[in-house]
Amino acid sequence: MEPLIIEGTPKTPSVRFDAQQGLVEIKGRSIPENSIEFYKPLVDWLEKYGENPAPLTQVNVQLEYFNTSSSKCILDVFKKLEAIFKAKHDVVINWYYEEDDEDMLEAGEDYESIIRVPFKMVEIVD
Repeated sequence: MEPLIIEGTPKTPSVRFDAQQGLVEIKGRSIPENSIEFYKPLVDWLEKYGENPAPLTQVNVQLEYFNTSSSKCILDVFKKLEAIFKAKHDVVINWYYEEDDEDMLEAGEDYESIIRVPFKMVEIVD
């Protein structure tokens, strides 16, 4: 399966999904003009990946900021990961946040309360 790699821009996060390594990474800012359009290829890729996932899927989410429409799309990404987890595959979500960014920590905790996948809150200390 081909990796999905999208370079980040000031409005969209960088994306690196690698099936062979079992790696799913989203980093940067997520304020795209059209969140659904931006996130659709990610959700589609995970749908296909879920048919034959790696023994462990490591998910790294390191967002500085995301808008409301992105938050729904990020939830869709997590739901695909939850389906992989429910199919008895190991999935770990690492949610990175800056040490003084309470909002981003809370956002991670909100996702953790909705999605039945192990979350690790990872504080980034400068």
